[in-house]
Amino acid sequence: MALALCGKCHVAQVYSRHLDNALALAERVGCEATDNLGALAADADFYVVSVVDDAIAEILREVPDNGAVWLHTSGSVPMSVFDGKRKRCGVLYPMQSFTKAMPANMSEVHFFVEGSDPHITAEISEFARLMSSHVQVADSEKIKNLHLAAVFACNFANHMWTLSAEVLEEAGMDFDAMKPLIKTTVEKLAHLSPAESQTGPAQRGDKGIVKSHLAMLSGDKREIYKMLSESIMQRRKNN
Repeated sequence: MALALCGKCHVAQVYSRHLDNALALAERVGCEATDNLGALAADADFYVVSVVDDAIAEILREVPDNGAVWLHTSGSVPMSVFDGKRKRCGVLYPMQSFTKAMPANMSEVHFFVEGSDPHITAEISEFARLMSSHVQVADSEKIKNLHLAAVFACNFANHMWTLSAEVLEEAGMDFDAMKPLIKTTVEKLAHLSPAESQTGPAQRGDKGIVKSHLAMLSGDKREIYKMLSESIMQRRKNN
């Protein structure tokens, strides 16, 4: 997020519990780095707390309220985490999975924001638009549902690719053969809903192939294949 803000506003400082991490990002952004919460810059307009969920409350306890807008970026922590600790606060939730080795194009990311009052919500929305034009207001309950949906769309989907790679590895084959298929599957979503783009033996109701595949599998792969196939066939039946 700091990289996306670079050149669009003044990024004053980067904090991390590990100074090496703070220094690496600060060098790219062109700002100060610190691993000391007591040395945080005191005059920033926004403080973005982008840490593991359990650490958010700890940081808010250790750093006094300075009147700025304090934001966290979690999809599963409600705004009530700020209660009694910050007056001007909110949530800045980016619908994206972040990996250090592959920076995301933040201009394509959808941001969901919530503020402690309508004025703060407007300020957070304006701040988010420095990074992306895709900004929506959503309360904590909606953001929790977005996070849940993201687990299905991203984390579980990636686990399916992991299982696919294991099936191929056991057969002495390479996962690269799946990449064009995955790319096409994702590209279909620009034109079709997920339900409309569903294909495969379960969607066709081809129980013979499903049974054959189950016979090739064991352990958790077999149970996952069976459960997902039954879910797809049930939706096909209902529709």
